[in-house]
Amino acid sequence: MRLVLEDGEPRLRHSPPPPLAGEPAVLIEVELAGLCRSDLKEVAGTRYGPSQFGHELVGTVRESTARDLPEGTRVVLDPNVVVDRGSGFADRMRVAGPAQLLRRALPVVPGGTDARRLVFAEPLACARHCLSAVERRLGCLAGARIAVLGAGTAGLLIACLARLAGAEAVLANRGAERLAAVRAAGLLDGPVVAYDDLADARADAAVVATSFVVPEVLRHALRAVVPGGLVMLYGGTAPGDALPGLDCDLDAVRRTEGLAAARWHGRPVRVAGSYGTTPHDFAAAVSVLTDPSAPLAAERTVTREVTLGRLHTLLRDRGTALPPGKILVRPAPPP
Repeated sequence: MRLVLEDGEPRLRHSPPPPLAGEPAVLIEVELAGLCRSDLKEVAGTRYGPSQFGHELVGTVRESTARDLPEGTRVVLDPNVVVDRGSGFADRMRVAGPAQLLRRALPVVPGGTDARRLVFAEPLACARHCLSAVERRLGCLAGARIAVLGAGTAGLLIACLARLAGAEAVLANRGAERLAAVRAAGLLDGPVVAYDDLADARADAAVVATSFVVPEVLRHALRAVVPGGLVMLYGGTAPGDALPGLDCDLDAVRRTEGLAAARWHGRPVRVAGSYGTTPHDFAAAVSVLTDPSAPLAAERTVTREVTLGRLHTLLRDRGTALPPGKILVRPAPPP
């Protein structure tokens, strides 16, 4: 059983995955999947770029023709590595491709950690990649003042990693409901404020981690940074995106992970982008999630679990109008 997008509609299919024929391939039994904001964008038809539908998951290899991924190996998925795969919203998912790419696409994770925590490996790897890009531009995170705009899963994880790196991080959002949900989760040891309460010209860097880099949020980020400060674009962009008064191609900067010098209301500012992940990001994310002394308990952000058989109904009836917090998807009801 799997959930796929056909003609923009989520549809439940009961046909088995293709056989493991031809190039190296594995069949993964999915333990748990996470519903990502980009999945909702794909359902709504507002996401630009290749499909990554159903990419936050943790599972176990049950069949394999890949030497480096034997049966019994527990894995997560890096959706930025191009391989032939099905939807991760499934009880079983086939993944095939050249051996080297297949190994990169399926980072190995520990067997003893709860799937409700490991399912955050991919979003945390993306957050770590973003923060590493900030660190490269600033030189050091320890003692840096970081404002993160957008209190969804991505923004919250970026702010948590910034705090772990010794930065002075503040998390901001427009809606009071999401701010309340973040505070209730108790994952971030730091201030959580409304956009209007961000101090002017105080942050060394501001990360725009909303679903889309929209003008309203970008303006708040630009006013929050010091002269010459860094605005890091993490949220979604599309070709042609720009902000009047800021001489910068937002989509090009984000997708190439570039750096542009610009001016905003007469003040110098640097605009940079974060896009994708590396194997090092996944290794670092898993290390943070499984740190024996102080693991990042990302599962605190989970507010709902649904079965795979109910997910298409949820997406059809609610679309993108879902409450704050992470929704997890189980192939079968929990025991």
